[in-house]
Amino acid sequence: MPQYRAMTRLIRLALATLCCGLQALAAIAQDYPTKSVRLIIPFPPGGSNDIVGRMLAMQLSERLGKPIIVDNRGGAGGVIGTELAAKAPPDGYTLLLISTAFALNTSLYKLPYDPATAFTPVASLGTGPNVLVVNAKLPVQSVKELIALAKAKPGQLNYASAGVGSFQHLGGELFRIMAGIDVVHVPFKGGAPATTDVIAGSTQYSLGSLINMIPHIRAGSVRALGIGGAHRSPLLPDVPTIAEAGVPNYDAANWWGILASAGTPPAIVRRLHAELTALLKSVETRKRLDAEGAQTLPMSSEAFGKLIASETAKWARVIQAAGIKPE
Repeated sequence: MPQYRAMTRLIRLALATLCCGLQALAAIAQDYPTKSVRLIIPFPPGGSNDIVGRMLAMQLSERLGKPIIVDNRGGAGGVIGTELAAKAPPDGYTLLLISTAFALNTSLYKLPYDPATAFTPVASLGTGPNVLVVNAKLPVQSVKELIALAKAKPGQLNYASAGVGSFQHLGGELFRIMAGIDVVHVPFKGGAPATTDVIAGSTQYSLGSLINMIPHIRAGSVRALGIGGAHRSPLLPDVPTIAEAGVPNYDAANWWGILASAGTPPAIVRRLHAELTALLKSVETRKRLDAEGAQTLPMSSEAFGKLIASETAKWARVIQAAGIKPE
């Protein structure tokens, strides 16, 4: 009996401790945030990551009642900013905006952090396809015609990208491999100069983010031949997908999401996920993303983690097949 009573007291003590702990966690989530939150965008201002991140920061700030401070930390394909976030205290006050580049970098760089263990997935935000565009004076009107021209002139057509290992580069290599063409990759330091070069005609085509390309397509500076995602874009309903237009099963879409440092209290992660999910359901957010050629992509934190893993494996195969190495 004494042993039974002692065991009962221990169980009661453990339950009381657990209850206190749960109450403390609930209080943390309810009080969070008590100060401004930093959102690291591991790329320079002006690109698709910055566009999505700043839109998110403004709206999330309104929902949380505290400022969301955008911190652009570009460099090394996003590695510099991502490392900074990995080393941040796991308290929910430093968040990281990631995109497809996060999945690419695992196979491209010797990383100063383990992407599989250094972070906690919080929420997926949205997705936007790349788009195949050509110089407006290039005598091709379709994906099939571009492929035919490339095959007629092996090694003579150039495509521009935002740099070695960028999403534009990987999307371009996937197209090259699947179309079976011999073309030359010309890397630039960013998507803007790459697009400028295609407009000037020094390079013949590019597979860039629809968010960045849509103004130039509308201005007639470049001609859109195919949407890189699995579905046509409402912004360009007459432009077929690349898969429809001649390269079956081609699919290259950028995506964005939010991570927190590993060890961030689950209650805070749940709070952030709930706020971000509500934000994605708002008419304003949908309209803003639609205007940029992107769509919301709500899912659970666990499902977002699985998406990151599957994308990492997919692009690792492309990188290996293309023999891509960072410069």
